[in-house]
Formats: sequence, structure tokens, C-alpha cells
Amino acid sequence: MVTAILQIEDTNKLYRLATILAIITITYNVIEGMLSIYFGFEDETLALFGFGVDSFVEVASGVGILHMLTRIKLNPNTDKDNFEKTALRITGSGFYVLTAGIVVTSIINLITGHAPETTFWGVIISSISIITMRVLIQFKLTVGKRLNSNAIIADANCTKACLYLSVILLASSLGYELTGIGGIDSIGALLIAYFTFKEGRESFEKAKGGNCGCDDDCHA
Repeated sequence: MVTAILQIEDTNKLYRLATILAIITITYNVIEGMLSIYFGFEDETLALFGFGVDSFVEVASGVGILHMLTRIKLNPNTDKDNFEKTALRITGSGFYVLTAGIVVTSIINLITGHAPETTFWGVIISSISIITMRVLIQFKLTVGKRLNSNAIIADANCTKACLYLSVILLASSLGYELTGIGGIDSIGALLIAYFTFKEGRESFEKAKGGNCGCDDDCHA
């Protein structure tokens, strides 16, 4: 009896921690998105601007994850409800629109030889993002494993996409700062577009009831 009560209390604490991590992820993406879009526009760096828009699309995904945590806490064996599926479709559509915009603009920039004024802020923002995402991934994986929740583990794996985008942004920003070759920014943006397309496809697959995310087949 006592052991069962302690297990319930421990489980509740872990779900609270998972919720806090989801809120931190959303808050961080909002701040990161605003700064990236502002500096991306001011410095005319498409990679940073696209990275910022991606952060806001991730916010919609984060809201769906918050809802998912509440659902699996109350009903661990239930499937996605309409709210989650709608959030996934909105997220997927946002990623597809972003991909199209980045690809078209990148091609135009490559043809015209456009170069950013500076990619300094891309280096700073991506470096902070790499550290932040790495910490969030580790905490989410720990919580997911302790709860034996494939859904939370899948969320942690999806956060890796943000980490990869940050690495791409850092590489392209450093590349331009060191060489002054404008095409590096556009190539970095195209690589970001590849990941946003992939994320969009995964969002629609999850909305259809496929795997719950980022290569993990699961329910809760």
C-alpha cells in the first residue's frame, strides 16, 4: 500500500517535471524566434530568419505536447485526440509553408549573389540553442525512461531536430563570418529547409495515427 502510494507520488512528480520541460521549451522557442527573426531581417541572413520562423512553428507543436502530457497522465493508454491532431496538422502546414519560402528565397539569393551584412548573431543564437536543446533532450529522455513513456521519449528525440538545425545555423554563420561567401548562408538555409520539410511530413504522419514521433512507434 505504502509502496503504491510512493510510486504514484513519484509518477506525479515526473509528469510535473515533464510539463515544466514542455513549458520551458515553448518559452525558449518564443524568445529564440523573436530574436532570430529580428536579427535575421536586420542582418539580411536567411538562415537565421528561417531558423526563427521554425522556432514559432515549434511553439504550436509544443502546445500539442503539453496537451498530450495531460492526456497520458490521466489516460495512459488512449490515442491522440482531436486537439492534438489539429495541432499536428497546423504544425505540419507551417513547416511546409516555411520550407517553400526558404527554398524559393535561397534560390533567388544564390542567383543574385546576395550576402548577409553579418551572421554574428547567428553564431551567438545557435550556440546558445545547441546548449539549451542538449540539456532539454537529456532531461526529457530521463523523465521518459523513468515513466516508461515512449511518447515523452519520442518528444525528446524530436527535440534533436532543433539541435540539428542549430548546428546547421552555427556552421553556416561561422562559414560566412570566416569566408565572406554569401552563398554559404543560402546553402545553410536550404539545409534548414530539408529538416523543416521532414518535420512537416512527420507531423502529418502523426496526425494520421502513425508513429507518435521521430521514428518511435508508441502510444504513451
